[in-house]
Amino acid sequence: MLDSLLIPTAIVALAEIGDKTQLLALILAARFRKPWPIIAGIIVATLANHAAAGAVGAWFSTFFTDVMLHWILAASFTATALWTLVPDKMDDDEASTARKYGPFVTTLITFFIAEIGDKTQVATVMLAAQYPDLWLVIIGTTLGMLIANVPVVLAGNFAADKLPLTLIRRLAATAFFVLALVAVYKAMVTSGWV
Repeated sequence: MLDSLLIPTAIVALAEIGDKTQLLALILAARFRKPWPIIAGIIVATLANHAAAGAVGAWFSTFFTDVMLHWILAASFTATALWTLVPDKMDDDEASTARKYGPFVTTLITFFIAEIGDKTQVATVMLAAQYPDLWLVIIGTTLGMLIANVPVVLAGNFAADKLPLTLIRRLAATAFFVLALVAVYKAMVTSGWV
């Protein structure tokens, strides 16, 4: 049960470092200089986005046998590991939204949109398909987002200048590769190969 919380927290926290939403958090912190509404916006947007992603993952898992699901998860985690190695850039549309609204609404809208199709959303789908406690997965992925983004919001440019993003990206990719190997092992055990 604790795995449903702790593993998603760690995976998303690592995957989020250097992600476009972390860059977005940095830009919002520098622009508004009001950390608490930005953090509140991150929480609400992430819970909404990851609840939807988690529901898709839980629903998706009902269509496949355990063996097939483990193979799909192994391939998905491998693809996400490779995707994690590619640096993200913030889209111009996300930056222009900040001009229209205050810090909370801007963060809520831009974070929700930025997470659509993002690797942390894809990871949430995969983790929800793999772990039985959907709400713990959603809470874990949200905590992972907060672990990675709150320090950026609070520390602003200082944090961005000091983090070795290449190293963190490589650690996140390694974590996804480990999850892929675990999924392969589970597929092999479930199918009787081991």
